[in-house]
Amino acid sequence: MKYFSLFICLSIYGISTAQQIKIAFGSCSHQDKPLGILKQIAKSKPDYFIFLGDNIYGDTEDMNVLQQKYEKLGKDKNFKALKKSTTLLATWDDHDFGVNDGGKNYPKKEESKQLFLDFFDEPKDSPRRSRPGIYSVQMIETKYGVIQIILLDTRTFRDELRVADSTFQQDTIFKYHLDYAPILTPDSTLLGENQWKWLEAQLRNKADLRIIATSTQFGISFNGYESWANFPFERERMIETIRKTRARGVVFISGDVHYGELSKLFTPTTYPLYDLTASGLTQSWDFATPNSKRIAGPVMDNHYGQLIIDMKTKTLTFQIIDKFKRVRIDYSLPWTKLDFTP
Repeated sequence: MKYFSLFICLSIYGISTAQQIKIAFGSCSHQDKPLGILKQIAKSKPDYFIFLGDNIYGDTEDMNVLQQKYEKLGKDKNFKALKKSTTLLATWDDHDFGVNDGGKNYPKKEESKQLFLDFFDEPKDSPRRSRPGIYSVQMIETKYGVIQIILLDTRTFRDELRVADSTFQQDTIFKYHLDYAPILTPDSTLLGENQWKWLEAQLRNKADLRIIATSTQFGISFNGYESWANFPFERERMIETIRKTRARGVVFISGDVHYGELSKLFTPTTYPLYDLTASGLTQSWDFATPNSKRIAGPVMDNHYGQLIIDMKTKTLTFQIIDKFKRVRIDYSLPWTKLDFTP
């Protein structure tokens, strides 16, 4: 991975003079399937590419097996092309964490973490190596303003999910079996207390636009699968943390579900919170779940997501681009709308 501790597109003064910043991202890339879309992304020359999780499909407690799967991805010519063309950032989801739908009780999480950090060339003195979890932040300073990229860890500290058993009332809008139900205990956690304290501190730092990368979807309505909707108290805590810190310019990017969509979550205490889901670099799904917050999509073909940030005009564009190079979602707004009213 290429690392620039604070800046990209550096001028001689250490601050980017670029007017437009392009951040691509995606999730769910199986190492045993064709990865040509990574070369497609490389040719588009984003300033950053963010792996949002399920970067390999490991699903094992055998670290030798997990290592071999990382090695297979690392040797892929399309991955090499992407790595050579841009700066890579990454967080994980369940399959590269090590167990399907797994959380804090996965017994090999520390060993798995070291393989993850080594694969993505994390510096030896990185804070990620000295504390539990893999959450991290990247700052991009430009002539026109500051972009903050926050990479969350939604696996290391997460409590067990609540299985949707016969006592859970299933709404008639669901035409499929629900795996999980919302956890209604206020002390349930998705991020863990240390990560929450760290996140609040990050949101107090100066930035004009903030991208929060979360492996599972944040801004959707409940659908019975994994998402922040399974932890309603944690989602409310996120909203409250944004309100309390007066952090302007927050948007979310997410993966996991094997289709793409743009969701818009209205809250009574913040500005609207957008969540662009890009899931399916190689993986696909038969249907998209109901989502009353969806404003664009779903995109069922393999695809990646992209944020185009015009620093001078203060415009943010959400895009989903499929493997046929078609722009399937193209939604722009002035990010000045992502702020608290006086």
